[in-house]
Amino acid sequence: MTNPKTSYYNISERKVLLRFVDIILLILSLFIASIYLEFNYITFYNPNSIYWLLLLTFYYILFGEIFQLYNLNVSNNRYLIVRSVVLTAFVTTVFYIFTPFLSPSLPLNRLQIVYFFLVLSVPIVVWRFLYMWLIFSPKYFKSVVFIGKSDRIKKMILQIKDDNIHHVNAYISDQEIPGVKGFININSVKLLEIISKEFVSEVIVSKEDLSNDEIKIINKDLIHLFENGVNIISFENFYENVTARVPREYLNYDFFKYINFSKNSNSKLYLLGLRVLDLMVSIIGLLLFFILLPFLLIGNLFGNKGKLFYSQERVGINGKIFKIYKLRSMVKNAEKEGAVWAAKNDARITSFGKFLRNTRLDEFPQFYNILKGDMSLIGPRPERPEFVETLETEIPFYAIRHVVRPGLTGWAQVNYPYANTLEEQETKLRYDLYYNKERNGFLDFKILIKTITTVLFFKGQ
Repeated sequence: MTNPKTSYYNISERKVLLRFVDIILLILSLFIASIYLEFNYITFYNPNSIYWLLLLTFYYILFGEIFQLYNLNVSNNRYLIVRSVVLTAFVTTVFYIFTPFLSPSLPLNRLQIVYFFLVLSVPIVVWRFLYMWLIFSPKYFKSVVFIGKSDRIKKMILQIKDDNIHHVNAYISDQEIPGVKGFININSVKLLEIISKEFVSEVIVSKEDLSNDEIKIINKDLIHLFENGVNIISFENFYENVTARVPREYLNYDFFKYINFSKNSNSKLYLLGLRVLDLMVSIIGLLLFFILLPFLLIGNLFGNKGKLFYSQERVGINGKIFKIYKLRSMVKNAEKEGAVWAAKNDARITSFGKFLRNTRLDEFPQFYNILKGDMSLIGPRPERPEFVETLETEIPFYAIRHVVRPGLTGWAQVNYPYANTLEEQETKLRYDLYYNKERNGFLDFKILIKTITTVLFFKGQ
């Protein structure tokens, strides 16, 4: 038996495909425009053209990341595609024409810049619509089969069944999940027959709550499937790949089997690079803050009517208490009855405070904390001691997050910004632990890009 299902594209392949075709199409469109449309801003016979194209590629990919051009959820929505492409093309055009020495000289005919913008946008929009038509077809989905108790696998199946990446071919379980086709009773399953009839790419197995007899029967079939090229993956690994956070089941007495610190946590080169980045960004951030300070004072005078700055105690690395600085965004005496978690659309937030939070301007004084070394640019958000005491009591292993220096932004912050219940705090913890486990330069860059996107699209707290 062989597995003929080989035409699906996984997430990384789709993102690589989008970037690759974007760049090839941009260069090809510029070349065609230079021949047939009297476009001469970039001339391919110039010896510097290779450098001009490399710079254009860098800008386009960078701003494409910021404006979510390579977000697969955006790539399935025509309106969001057009928005992302136009924003990416516009900002790329602006930065490109104002990059001295590295880009071509400004053309005498300013209409050339309009042509340049159109070449960066129109062909990409056409290609992305074509991509939707071709790739978002069940033929190119990853066909998967779940094995496990319904209570265990239900949420994940419901999450992925309409994500345009996975096709739930079947689920072998104890009972049917409402609204999901493909149920097969686990007590009468013949796994080899099912897989041989269907084009299955991956089998996701959750052994929790299964009896020893059920596990023995399934394991025999799984060995045969594995020998024939079908990928077998544990439910926990699949969950982590899809959600980018560690599963709740990892937080138990043998957590050390699953949660280990990234090798970069002890890499002197990585930590030095991160500290250099911290210093550079914090200096630039403080300079920008002082430029904006007069406007913030005026806004605070009318919108907040009180002190602009305030400070709080927070828990830092290894549980050390430090004082964090922020711009006040709430009414006076917002916590006169005690510390309370901030919530989305919190009634205590002033009109000006809402603007500060949406733009993240309220966090700018924390560049001083980064400069001092209390915080880093990237890491778990520092929590208040009053909350930490409760959270460490209620949530197992909460203190693990404190082994990394707290950050101005972090993986939990950009993926799950609001948490005002114990359950939500536990979810954020699992994002933080994922970051601690996978910590690397690429993930840090991804967090920075997501943070910029959050600010630009006003998704802040």
